[in-house]
Amino acid sequence: MHRERVSENVYWFQSEVYAQVTAGVIAGPQWAVVIDTLALPDETLSIREFIERELNVPVRYVINTHYHADHAWGNCFFPSATIVAHEHCRAMLEERGIPSLEAAKRQNPALRQVKIALPHMTFKTGELTLRVGKKNLILSTTPGHSGDGISVLVEEDRILFAGDAFMPLPYIVDGDVDEIMTSIKQIGRMGLENIVQGHGDVILRGEIDAAVKENLNYLTAIKRSVKSASKRKNADELIEQISIESCGKSRVYLGGLAEQLHRRNLQALLQSMS
Repeated sequence: MHRERVSENVYWFQSEVYAQVTAGVIAGPQWAVVIDTLALPDETLSIREFIERELNVPVRYVINTHYHADHAWGNCFFPSATIVAHEHCRAMLEERGIPSLEAAKRQNPALRQVKIALPHMTFKTGELTLRVGKKNLILSTTPGHSGDGISVLVEEDRILFAGDAFMPLPYIVDGDVDEIMTSIKQIGRMGLENIVQGHGDVILRGEIDAAVKENLNYLTAIKRSVKSASKRKNADELIEQISIESCGKSRVYLGGLAEQLHRRNLQALLQSMS
């Protein structure tokens, strides 16, 4: 697992095991906030060990940016923390997360100690603010990757933990293409120093405008291409011909997963247009 100090008392973690998924920690003098957990227990427990041993504070809050397994199944490893999320995140963890985990445990023994821990504090609209030491964390809705998506702004540092609303390749299979475009535009207008993506590397201030434009161009391209294909009888065959490169992205993103995610995006869009 990679670890990096993004600014004073703000840390970023990236999995070396699964899809470059990320998590964050903001530490105060008395306690810390964790933003998302990682895909496998060992990595999440390593984050907890870093906080408790090296930062020497307990974890008071865990924020889930959305309900997906690689961001929320590690909640159970912070039993004393208050879990914060969108109200739909709690509902989806209960409705989908619990049966999905039971199925996953049969395939992956590493998950045997995992339990779904549901959020204790939720919100639906507007903003929710937490104070950690001298830093304000502003939670706001950024749907599109999924309906429950939120982002966390470290106000003083202008660092945004964007969850999967911002990725090297936008992924909309469990969300909505227009909603994620709105969220990306909103992120682009925030005057940020850094974007911590839900997967992939941290985006620096000088890279943000280009990253926003590239993601919006990709989403516009797949919408246009799939809409054109959907009008033909052989639409399924035609979308197979829409390459990731023709839509402005590279298949090497996310450790080579980008091509697979691109294909799923196209299929989901075609289904929504049919």
